Amino acid sequence: MTTFHCEQAWLGGDFATRDVLIETADGVITAVTAGVPAPEGVVVLPGLTLPGLANTHSHVFHRAIRGHSQSGVADFWLWRDLMYSVAERLTPELMYDLARATYAEMALSGVTSVGEFHYVHHQAAGERYADPNEMSRAVIRAANDAGIRITLIDTCYLQADVHGAPLTGVQRRFDDGSWQAWAQRVAQLGSGPMHRTGAAIHSVRAVPRAAMGPIARTAREHGWPLHVHLSEQPAENRAALEAFGLTPTAVLAAEGALGATTTAVHATHLTDADIADLGGSRTFISMCCTTERDLADGVGPAVRLLAAGSPLCVGSDAHMMIDLWEEARAIELDERLVSGTRGHLSVGDLVRAMTTDGATSIGWPEAGSIAQGAVADLVTVRLDSPRTAGARSGDALAHVVFAATAADVTDVFVGGRPVVREGRHRSVDVGRALESAVAAALGAVDSLG
Repeated sequence: MTTFHCEQAWLGGDFATRDVLIETADGVITAVTAGVPAPEGVVVLPGLTLPGLANTHSHVFHRAIRGHSQSGVADFWLWRDLMYSVAERLTPELMYDLARATYAEMALSGVTSVGEFHYVHHQAAGERYADPNEMSRAVIRAANDAGIRITLIDTCYLQADVHGAPLTGVQRRFDDGSWQAWAQRVAQLGSGPMHRTGAAIHSVRAVPRAAMGPIARTAREHGWPLHVHLSEQPAENRAALEAFGLTPTAVLAAEGALGATTTAVHATHLTDADIADLGGSRTFISMCCTTERDLADGVGPAVRLLAAGSPLCVGSDAHMMIDLWEEARAIELDERLVSGTRGHLSVGDLVRAMTTDGATSIGWPEAGSIAQGAVADLVTVRLDSPRTAGARSGDALAHVVFAATAADVTDVFVGGRPVVREGRHRSVDVGRALESAVAAALGAVDSLG
């Protein structure tokens, strides 16, 4: 049993609550009491404590190209070529090292659960490993060794474009040959106390239309969350309209792939009908604003989607930075830029996107709140850093949401166990581990330097 006393904590709504006592047993919250002083012998958490953050969209190996895609990489497709050059060199051992370091970086920022949108399944030329899930298991082990929960969102990726062009080059690593072979392989992953399985349709261009419905049904039958890249690029919309006479959203709707267990990632370039389909089906929307900025993708209609009925969540995607505080506030701030007005989403809306709704999106609904029966995943932000100083004199929750960064996280607990204390990861020297893994992933390719 561990009992925590929080100077302030978010228990729901738009404001923090002072002097909150959180009692736990076996990693689960057994009681939450507000307005009480700290008794003797408890773990005292100065600052503002929230449920652990849920990173709903990660491509973990992309962390290797942070900072290497800013010069001479003029558009999304050139950026993708750069990313594929790293994907080609990955081995299970290198994937593990890079993923463990990156997930430890996530933990330092307050992330306690991650949805890993995983598609590097096979060997470099497409041959199967002896264990066809060897790469997936390396990623799962890396997350758990870094101390965080993971949903391995295993991605079906079968073709190069909407017309069914075959996968070539490094893309052969992604290809299971058929949706049936994909489903058979994924069913072997199982779940555990710190990992669960999810499914993904990579995009409407990378999966034959005839396979989308079966993949969605397979996910529902197994209880897997289903994720899909959606309308990230205008080119994707044009291709779908040319091939099917429908937008990507309309294709997914027609194939029964939308719904309350589905998460659409990006959802940037949408029609009014698309927004109605997504909201009416209660499909989650994973906003990845720092990646969308970096790739010049545009600003998605998050406010309209939420109003239509779609819960919002956030992801760090290509890991240009790992900071869900920035991802969440960017939803509101980017909307202000395009609309010219302020105050679209409440502070509570943004916190729910980082925590409650994010955890549900990736299949950990018990991990997104500070409440009796929830798992004891907690993150504490200091209120006396150069960014957060003054928060105690006003609205601490709003101050943290709009000004704090990953560097302000002091303590992270997952299932009541300490993963980060006083700003330091308990088991990983994160900077050194990243330096080594990134150097190995980049190899000696001069163009990446």
